[in-house]
Amino acid sequence: MLNLIGELNFYLIMVNFKTIIAIEPGKRGGKPCIRGMRITVGDILGWLGSGMTINQISEEYDELTENDVYAALQCAADRENKTIQIAV
Repeated sequence: MLNLIGELNFYLIMVNFKTIIAIEPGKRGGKPCIRGMRITVGDILGWLGSGMTINQISEEYDELTENDVYAALQCAADRENKTIQIAV
């Protein structure tokens, strides 16, 4: 049952990450930000990359939810999958 709930939660995040992540001209240089905040997807990726856990991020930044972190990961994956490399 827990696995099904986890898979359902992941599916909802995959479908809805664009409702959590927004790009606004003039805010943080047009980088994708979380729910109108000044916290970028890159900030979250950097924290995860430095070894912080999702719980540590949520404790340090009260305004962020676990779903915000998952949405940032999904956004980054989506952007990575859309990246086109041109050989020169």
